Amino acid sequence: MSFQRGDVAIALFPHALGTGSKARPVLIVQSDTYNAKMGNLIVAAITSNLKHANDPVSVVIDITTPEGKASGLLQNSIVSCVNLATVDASLVAKTIGHLSNALMQKVNASLRVALALP
Repeated sequence: MSFQRGDVAIALFPHALGTGSKARPVLIVQSDTYNAKMGNLIVAAITSNLKHANDPVSVVIDITTPEGKASGLLQNSIVSCVNLATVDASLVAKTIGHLSNALMQKVNASLRVALALP
């Protein structure tokens, strides 16, 4: 299976304590160059818990908008740019959608905040 930056997928996302994983939506944030070269992917967790929606490291996906519908998500959600993981591509069950360029620009800005990049 091939993946593109901006794909929304269902993957086994590791727990922070390293004690297992959970199938959940993720956003592929790794560059397409490395998606093609490597057997693993850098992903950001997606959650329907909106309590951090106003945090600068979160990007809201509103499923009532055309952009939100294209994500394939079933509930309003946030991309958590501080909850990143590297997962083997075999742990990705399927791609369910893709984020627009406009939403990916917001993700880029949130990643810059999360990683303290200029």
